[in-house]
Amino acid sequence: MNNILLTGIATLDIVNLLQRFPDEDSEVRALSQQVRSGGNAANSAIVLKQLGFNAFLLSNMADDSNANVIFSLLHEQGINTSLCTVQKNSSTPTSYISTSQQNASRTIIHHRQLNELDASNFLLLDLSHYDWLHFEARNCPQLKTMLEYAKTYNKPISIELEKPRDKLQGIADFADILFISKPFAESLSLHTAAHCIEHFNRLYPDKIITCTWGAEGAWASDQAQVIHQPAFSVNSIIETLGAGDAFNAGFIRSQLKQLNIADSLAFACRLAASKCAQTGFDGLYSAIQE
Repeated sequence: MNNILLTGIATLDIVNLLQRFPDEDSEVRALSQQVRSGGNAANSAIVLKQLGFNAFLLSNMADDSNANVIFSLLHEQGINTSLCTVQKNSSTPTSYISTSQQNASRTIIHHRQLNELDASNFLLLDLSHYDWLHFEARNCPQLKTMLEYAKTYNKPISIELEKPRDKLQGIADFADILFISKPFAESLSLHTAAHCIEHFNRLYPDKIITCTWGAEGAWASDQAQVIHQPAFSVNSIIETLGAGDAFNAGFIRSQLKQLNIADSLAFACRLAASKCAQTGFDGLYSAIQE
């Protein structure tokens, strides 16, 4: 069974389901509320575990009761958190998420008072035990140091470029696969996925590039081809939260199984669509096998 190390954040997500998004200065009643673990790397780890891999999460965690909740939730999903660092006298990053039953939109208010992961902790790891290394592009000066170290192990590296951040220059150089989000592409004035793929292909012709674009599906390219996979239809869109994390996990799984990029893209899109058709991640892989 392959071992996958995911480096990024873990958060506490408080998800309120509303009939519709509220007007400003109004008071509404939530239809339901769930407390979940969240964060891109943590979410992808949960999906990869369902897909049959050993998922190891490396994240900087707080030392409060909410962190204990996150650890407990991740352990229930079979995620190995033994590599996580704990910062004393800190508080857990928390996302307050409002999802609309009317149109499945989600609005996220994120509060963070926790330092990012320090590279010094990463440099102590023996990465020979892992078959794939995945990183969120955040805290870029520290991340670059981690990537320089990771590259010496000659392991496949994927990097998620989700949000525009300072000092990103040079980060993508270390990746074998780049996962690019629509908001990140648009921050570079790349207003279509095709334009995004063309731009990054020109910069990194030796890498696999993916770009997700919501209801339009996703694109992927390697040295030989550009492929578009339309979004798979679902009976009802329930919750889009975490669909991108499911996509990334699905693509990593398919590449580890040595599928071509067309089949990898199709599986990742199918998994993301399945995520949109349900609440949370429980039973996600089982849902696409039915």
